[in-house]
Amino acid sequence: MNFRKFLPWIIGIGLILIIAFWVIGIKNTGLQKNQAVNKEWGNVETTYQRRNDLIGNLVNTVKGAADFEKGTLTAVIEARAKATSVTVDPTNVSPEQLAAFNQAQSGVSSALSRLLVSVERYPELKATENFKKLQDELASTENQILTARTRFNEAVQDYNGYVLAIPQSWFLSYTEKPFFKSVSGADKPVEVKF
Repeated sequence: MNFRKFLPWIIGIGLILIIAFWVIGIKNTGLQKNQAVNKEWGNVETTYQRRNDLIGNLVNTVKGAADFEKGTLTAVIEARAKATSVTVDPTNVSPEQLAAFNQAQSGVSSALSRLLVSVERYPELKATENFKKLQDELASTENQILTARTRFNEAVQDYNGYVLAIPQSWFLSYTEKPFFKSVSGADKPVEVKF
């Protein structure tokens, strides 16, 4: 009979514990999804860093070629320096930060494309084994960049879908993270001139 006296208290404490563990689960899942986005952004930065390292080797290889256009090499070096100076904080990423980062990386891609096009006029340079290897590694790295950016966007989608949904949004103070977008003009076809 004494048990019935405490039954409302036991039920109340049980409900409080269930709600507390439910809220803890929501917060822990939000934290895990936030960390996944940060990890994927680290992968994006790692692949861009690999490209920047390869560009240094490529520039040094091309410098060895006699009478190569110095202006093209300078453009690549300057674009690479600009790209490495733009940093993004994944914990507080904003669309503006991603746009600046993307614009800087686009400058590297453009300068690198001009360099590779101008190399076409130097058959002795194209024939060197070291240059061929660097070109292959750069092509592979560009594919890795695409993959890393895609995975980052997938992690952002998963994160945003979780933290913005109800009831999670009632308990979490996380904000929506932006997606990695292409640079302006990427939707237009590239004009190739021979």
